[in-house]
Amino acid sequence: MSRGSGGGARGLFLAFEGIEGCGKSTQIERLVAFLARRGRSSLVSREPGGTPLGEALRALLLDPAGRDLDGLTELFLLEAARRAHVERVIRPALRGGRVVVADRFADSSVAYQGGGRGLDVALVERLNELATGGLAPDLTLLLDLEVEVGLSRVARRERRRDRMERERVEFHHRVREAYRALAARRGDRYRLLDASLPADALALEIEACVGPLL
Repeated sequence: MSRGSGGGARGLFLAFEGIEGCGKSTQIERLVAFLARRGRSSLVSREPGGTPLGEALRALLLDPAGRDLDGLTELFLLEAARRAHVERVIRPALRGGRVVVADRFADSSVAYQGGGRGLDVALVERLNELATGGLAPDLTLLLDLEVEVGLSRVARRERRRDRMERERVEFHHRVREAYRALAARRGDRYRLLDASLPADALALEIEACVGPLL
């Protein structure tokens, strides 16, 4: 596990992954409240994002007007944002003994640019390794959901759909299958959770996964 500095609480790195509309934001809020009840200081961040550079690249990557971005361009931009995120946000927080809760991390590129865009997964993982310096979450919570259900949730939101949300349904099916393959391959740190459960029930399952690590 990630370790904090000195003799205080150890740092812990948790990542939420899943397709569009799987409910990550809701469950992250509930997990932060759970961590507070357990007396743990948490830091919530997101990918792409987390730093001024990351947020600027996020706006570019998710802008529906950005149709000229191919998969490899996406990947390079994401890795630049990821490098800054790791070095400026995640590692310092872990050294301070905090619980970092990330709304997506490097595995999202394996799923979206590897599975969704069809890039070579070995290439994606190599660039992830370079950008993260080998840092991986202690636990990845995959909120698994039928694609059509997730997209119907997105459609009900009171905001404009972003560039990824507007992709064809086949793209989102490939992303979901890539995530499920990751969970099967990396079962030591993945927990596959049914995101169709009521929010309260899902939150309890997440607490049961995280609690023993605190």
